[in-house]
Amino acid sequence: MHVGICKAFLTISESHSLKQKRRVVKSIIARLKNQFNVAVGEVDALDVHQRAVLGIVSVSNDSAHLNRVLSKAINFIEANGLAELTDYEIEFIF
Repeated sequence: MHVGICKAFLTISESHSLKQKRRVVKSIIARLKNQFNVAVGEVDALDVHQRAVLGIVSVSNDSAHLNRVLSKAINFIEANGLAELTDYEIEFIF
């Protein structure tokens, strides 16, 4: 069993309140879950209205498959346009 973990650091420049941030973050989380069948949650910067850190996790028997899924999820966040992806980290546990 292999576990792929991705930490995505986002900037939400149009957000001027936590309510606006939550709307954007919830939308991104729902789209990632539906499109890539991954577990997603906001893991850091919970009280900062222009930053978000998402944890994205997937489990598979094939590490190459995990890499593809997490890379596509990152590309989706970049192309989505709701938030700017400033950085990300991908880690695999075997």
